Amino acid sequence: MAKPLSASKMVEILRAEGLTVHEVRKWRTHNRNTKGPWGPVNGVMIHHTVTRGTEASVNICYNGYSGLPGPLCHGVIDKKGHIHLVGNGRANHAGSGDSDVLRAVINESRLPADNEADTDGNSHFYGFECINMGDGKDPWPEAQKEAIEKVSAAICRHHGWSERSVIGHKEWQPGKVDPRGFTMDGMRKRIAERLSGKAPKPDPKPKPVTYEPFPGAGFFHVGQKSPIITAMGRRLVAEGCGRYEEGPGPEWTEADRRSYAAWQQKLHFRGKDADGIPGKVSWDKLKVPDGGK
Repeated sequence: MAKPLSASKMVEILRAEGLTVHEVRKWRTHNRNTKGPWGPVNGVMIHHTVTRGTEASVNICYNGYSGLPGPLCHGVIDKKGHIHLVGNGRANHAGSGDSDVLRAVINESRLPADNEADTDGNSHFYGFECINMGDGKDPWPEAQKEAIEKVSAAICRHHGWSERSVIGHKEWQPGKVDPRGFTMDGMRKRIAERLSGKAPKPDPKPKPVTYEPFPGAGFFHVGQKSPIITAMGRRLVAEGCGRYEEGPGPEWTEADRRSYAAWQQKLHFRGKDADGIPGKVSWDKLKVPDGGK
């Protein structure tokens, strides 16, 4: 049993593990704590989304859907291995599961078959949704599997847990099949190997966060290519303003303009001030990482 991680500590340990972390909208206060307890926590649960595309998947996991409000997990792991944090606190991801499984997780012993649904899992498990259709055909890139390994190891290391504290949804709730496409025993082996090494040491002199200065409205035109545009698009997606079917990418497109217009509208700009061409005020508020990182 353990006290749940704070939002700041979650970001800290994931980045210390070498992960790219995106903070989505108001994730630090986004939870279902009014509907039940959150903690003490006992383990990490891995899921697949049955969705395609990073932006759509992140939005679903943040917002939820009719009958199941978000957040639907604590973080979304995309195909590139990036982590999109969408909730901090109780999340609608685990549902009811087997008390014998929970007991085994707490004792870090061999998991029994899950044949009951008599225990609330949302109060006991961190949940991570991995973008995959779960049809046995959608591939699991190595970068994504490595991110699952790193996320799990980071949390286990912080709480002093072993790899046996990491389970799949299919090992918790009868009838579930996720994650499908790799074995949890294989993933636990990877986590154990990572935990057997030394914990990553945080940078003793962390670099201050800096942001890309406004390049001027003339920078944004058809044919312009720059990593700054990609970084801008990722920030727009994180703010819930992405209007991309593919990407974002380094070339300025109509999808970038429409996405930026949505950001301007979110800031309550209207008329010509919400035409989708960045201006200094809205750009500075977007906080695009320096260097297009």
